[in-house]
Order: sequence, then C-alpha cells, then structure tokens
Amino acid sequence: MTDLTGGFGVDFSFTSCAFTAATYVERSEQLCHIVEHNLPLLGLNNATVVCADAVEYLSTVEPQTMLFLDPARRDEHGAKTVMLADCTPDVVQLLPKLLEKSRFTMLKLSPMLDWHKAVDDLQGAVREVHIVSVGGECKELLLVLSTVVESELKVYCADLSTASDTPSLFVYTLGSSAPVVNSKLKTQNSKFVHEPNASIMKAGCFDELAAAYGVSPVSRNSHLFLSDEPIEGFPGRSFVVERVTTMNKGELRKALVGIEKANIATRNFPLTVAELRKRLKIKDGGDVYIFATTTAEGEHLLLISRKYR
Repeated sequence: MTDLTGGFGVDFSFTSCAFTAATYVERSEQLCHIVEHNLPLLGLNNATVVCADAVEYLSTVEPQTMLFLDPARRDEHGAKTVMLADCTPDVVQLLPKLLEKSRFTMLKLSPMLDWHKAVDDLQGAVREVHIVSVGGECKELLLVLSTVVESELKVYCADLSTASDTPSLFVYTLGSSAPVVNSKLKTQNSKFVHEPNASIMKAGCFDELAAAYGVSPVSRNSHLFLSDEPIEGFPGRSFVVERVTTMNKGELRKALVGIEKANIATRNFPLTVAELRKRLKIKDGGDVYIFATTTAEGEHLLLISRKYR
C-alpha cells in the first residue's frame, strides 16, 4: 500500500500493518525525517519513506493493492473546505489515475462532508462508505473506491463508544429499503424509545434501521424509534418510557412531579433545548431523559424516560 498524504504518519502506522510492504509519501522533508525516526521505534520494518509530491509520485508509482489519501481540508487562506473537489489534492481530478494505479483506494474525509454528494462526485467508483463515531460524535468518514471489484454500494455505520471491545456495527446496502411512512405504534402507549448513534444519524439510514430492527419511527423527521419490547443490539441508546405528556400546562405539572433534573433532547420540535428547559424549570443532569418531539399527526409530546440497562 501507499499513503500519498503521509503527514505525521499516524494513519500510516496503523494501516501499514495490514500489508507486506508500505510506502509513506510526504512532501515536507521535516515530517519525513520525523516518520523515518519513528517507524523503527514502532516496529514497522516493512515501511519506506519517500519525500515527494503526492500527484507527481502517483504518476510513477507501480500498481498497488491500496492507495490511501487524507486530503487537506483547508484552502490557501486556512478556511475549512466542505466540497470534495476543494480538498488538496483534488481526488475528483485524480480519480482516473487513482483507479488505474490501485485495486482499492481509501479516502479519509471530513465527517462534516455530504457523503452522498461525494459518492456522486466519484462517478460510481465508491464500493463502501464507512462512518465512524465515538462518544456521540461522528469522527471519521472513509470511502473505499474500486473498479476492479464490482458490488453494490454498502454503508458501514460503526460506533466505538460501547463498553465492550466490539464496536456497534450496522451495515446496509444503499437504496435497499422502502420508505417507512408512519409509525405502527402510538407514541403515547409505547414502552421503549430508541435513539440511533451518531454514525446512523450521519448516514441517514432511518428506513433501513426500522426495517432491520422492527422499530417504528415517532414521525418522519423525529429520528426516534419506538418498540413494545426491548431491542437487543440496537445501534444507539435505548430508554424505558415512564410517562408521556403533551405541552398542556396541567399535564406537564402532573408528569413532572418529583423531577428536578433531567437530560433534555429535542427532535423535530418547535423549541430549543434551552427554551424547553426554561419553560419546564428543570436543571440539567440526573438519570431522567426527556425527549421532546412531534408525532406523525403533528402533536408535540415529551417522552419522559430512563436508560434501559
């Protein structure tokens, strides 16, 4: 494999372990010296350091099993870029050469990027999309490109926040599920509410998630799901619903008896968290979770819950 955007060599030091031979490419002489010093200390004896420009080196490199690129995400003025073509090097422009020179090309991109647009920009070459989250935040977006391997595009949603060593992983084929229009369960009578992890949220695969786990969406834009039974292995957090209330003052007063602190989240709701907290006069924290959302029928509800296990 060859890493065309070596940098400090962090990605390279992990990725190169999976290959019999690996080449680190970086145009900064200083960074090349640092990596040359570090590689033996890390026990990476299969690695070669090359000080060169990525685009120039790509034209001369022998065909590789994999090329790896982490394009710079800032423009010449230091501002963050949000378009794939604005990154350096421009992988859209380099696409024919990348595909010619490798069996697979892996791109590490900004988690803020619109990955659907990136897939379209790469003209059918993307075989896999990997979305990785940690601690409730999307951290990595990886695209795997190939013209040698023909397959349907699969999306891998991995969350590394689990207590065990095994990440939560949800995999689906893009466009494989029909839309889920309405909830099969009434929000007011459901026993469990489920909140997808950050990778699922980034992927936007809510129909696929509902179909795979047999859960029902609160509404089309709520991104919360309901069930009558616990869902083992759900990729996200699950809560036991203790009470459900409308925003009616009388109902609210009764539902919130004994609750002085709560964690509040709003999903498809007309008030922000700060506005709702002020109206409810509840402090932040504790073991109560309040989900404020809007049902498919347009009713504003609060789901007062506690974590399941």
